[in-house]
Amino acid sequence: MRRDELCEPIRRRLTRLPEPYNSHYGVVPPPPPEDTIDLGPGWSRYEAALAALGRLKQLSQGLQDQYLISRMLTRREAVSSSSIEGTYSTLDELLSIEETEDDQATTAAKQVRSYALTLDTLVPEAGNRGPTYFTEDLIRRLHRAVMADDSAYRGTPGEFRDHVVWIGGGGDIAYSIYNPPPPDQVRPCLLDTVDYLQCQGMQAMTQGLIIRMAVSHAHFESVHPFADGNGRTGRLLLPLMMAADQQVPLYLSPYIEANKVPYYAALKAAQQRLEWPAIIGFIADAVVNTVDELATSKSALAALTKLWRWRRPFRAGSASVRALAILPYYPVVTVARLAKLLAISFPAASHAVHQLVEAGILTERTGHARNRLFAAPEALSIVNRPFGEQPVLPSR
Repeated sequence: MRRDELCEPIRRRLTRLPEPYNSHYGVVPPPPPEDTIDLGPGWSRYEAALAALGRLKQLSQGLQDQYLISRMLTRREAVSSSSIEGTYSTLDELLSIEETEDDQATTAAKQVRSYALTLDTLVPEAGNRGPTYFTEDLIRRLHRAVMADDSAYRGTPGEFRDHVVWIGGGGDIAYSIYNPPPPDQVRPCLLDTVDYLQCQGMQAMTQGLIIRMAVSHAHFESVHPFADGNGRTGRLLLPLMMAADQQVPLYLSPYIEANKVPYYAALKAAQQRLEWPAIIGFIADAVVNTVDELATSKSALAALTKLWRWRRPFRAGSASVRALAILPYYPVVTVARLAKLLAISFPAASHAVHQLVEAGILTERTGHARNRLFAAPEALSIVNRPFGEQPVLPSR
């Protein structure tokens, strides 16, 4: 970590690291700023993000089951956020193991599933509790959730690191980009993050939600409280902040994964030089593009459902017709799951699935006579497309 790349306020926060790294220094990051942040030329990006949040409210109006809508979003979030950190699974694999509860699933798939299930539980909790939801215990809980199935993790999930870490430079601290604080300073620095997340200071009046999301994320990553899993834990906090602020939560990791270079550059600017506009602008862009992506997906899935209805003459109000509204959010499904979702008997669900297979809407994957798994590949192609790519609808 080069001193000449650090701004003066950060250089004043340098402290010598413990042995065997005592020839190097770590940064004890100052508490997040609570006053107004001058965004300069980035103000237009911030205004665009505020407008996008308004569009997001319109997109979510009239949705009867917010959980169904959010289910695919949280699963894509889990896949992308884990992929950023080198834990690779696929949305298809994740949806399949959720249906089959496969104990033979890969370690990566189990980690991604834990991430998704954590969001399912915690987003509603944050919405009910508000900013007081953010505590040291919550952050430990998040870390335990994302690292619980990581057999390679050397520490105890949820426990703060007891050793020196550095960002960048591979295995050599001499070439690092940024050195987080020494272990004995982790908890006090994290408590600064928690205080800021609780929004009980001046930031409640001087900073909007998007600014607070960016600042808290950068500060958390600067503290780097755990031996591993900091990125996933930090990105989990973003939709929780939105829920706690009574906003429809957005899941930004797919955008971040598609734009990793500017993401890391923005974090570096905040960590090394306290240049907040870069990370605020990045999060603002992430909000705008994620809302655009949501609108595109919603429109494509609605068009796909209409196309499905023309595939064959379904009886009005039948289980088959009702299933068409479910499949965009459960594009990998078992008969038992469909029966539960539609509140019908297993035989009735089995008959519906048979009709949907005949119509080319579902395909059977296992080849088994029992415990069969079905997929709607046309819906999967929409929800699983690369971020920013236009969906492709079938001709009919």
